[in-house]
Amino acid sequence: MNNEVIIETDRLFLRPIRTSDADDIFEWTGDAVVNRYMPYPLYTNADDVKKWIASLRDDHIEFVFVLKSENKVIGAGSVHDTGGDGVYELGYNLNRKYWNKGYATEAAKAMLKWAHDELDIHEFKACHATANAASGKVLKKCGFEFTEFGQYSRFDGSETFDASFYKLYICSTN
Repeated sequence: MNNEVIIETDRLFLRPIRTSDADDIFEWTGDAVVNRYMPYPLYTNADDVKKWIASLRDDHIEFVFVLKSENKVIGAGSVHDTGGDGVYELGYNLNRKYWNKGYATEAAKAMLKWAHDELDIHEFKACHATANAASGKVLKKCGFEFTEFGQYSRFDGSETFDASFYKLYICSTN
């Protein structure tokens, strides 16, 4: 994927992630409050972020959210195929300084529309720690419907969270 802006919203540019974004990304990946319910480990420095960026596969579409007014990366999100079944998972994460301003919802809606319009993806899934109600509100604002309770774990297996799972189907307008 090239490094040009792919999506523009009222307040954000969404573009593919770059290694040069590592310092901005570390502001939230190294924040224990933001990391509380995330599957990834708490990062200890920007080099951790660079290693993660280098590890991304081509089938994992990772965007950064650039706040137009500050020209600053304030979040990241992805749409990726987790099981080869054509159902793509939506994920997002945001710098705590920018919480409760609607940026996560704005970015999530834009990623979903882009994935539908450009990649012809119709089915999406997402989940959040049940205790993280704010993330559930974002999903509901995007049109996701609750399907079930379950669990997910950190990548290293160190912690498991009770979770709420959702699905979204976007019909074609043609």
